[in-house]
Amino acid sequence: MPSVADELRPLLLRPEDVAGIDVHGRTDAAVLIPLFVVDGEPHCVFTLRQDDLRRHPGEISFPGGRQDPGETLVRTALREAEEEIGLPPEAVELLGALPPTPTVVTNYAIYPFVGLVEPGTAWRLSAREVAAVLELSLGALRAGHDRRRLLRRGVPFRTDVYVVDEHLIWGATASILGDLLDRLELGEAKRSGRP
Repeated sequence: MPSVADELRPLLLRPEDVAGIDVHGRTDAAVLIPLFVVDGEPHCVFTLRQDDLRRHPGEISFPGGRQDPGETLVRTALREAEEEIGLPPEAVELLGALPPTPTVVTNYAIYPFVGLVEPGTAWRLSAREVAAVLELSLGALRAGHDRRRLLRRGVPFRTDVYVVDEHLIWGATASILGDLLDRLELGEAKRSGRP
């Protein structure tokens, strides 16, 4: 039986190829999508940002941030994951990447990288940035997909969201998550022979 890593790798872009994809965004940033498997069910690791942050306070995101000068995007994602949740780079099996996602309001180009980590990892949170780590199963995330009307800076808009219990995932994080879930669904369809 193939492992989650074996199933995911062919569905993702090669990390070295993704840096060449240019999208609208003045500032390059990278995030890590840490995945782990419990009883055959993949889970995804998110951060709940502190309420007093200047940007995206109280929102749910993947660990990540701005690229430093001279740093590769993969290194940015791994560095930020270590700084935010105490995940050492050597504890991540890098599986691949997703296409970059532009943000409209903050003008970032976000490059997502997917990595496999061991279940039961003890997270060390950056008290300045991270209020909590959320470990959510991909099944619960898929079931929690919805399209909702949200209000941002007084402007109403409709967008894809993922809701698990009281946790609302939206924006660039929801877009990146949607891409990952779509790829997994496509892989499942190919394996089962569905069109």
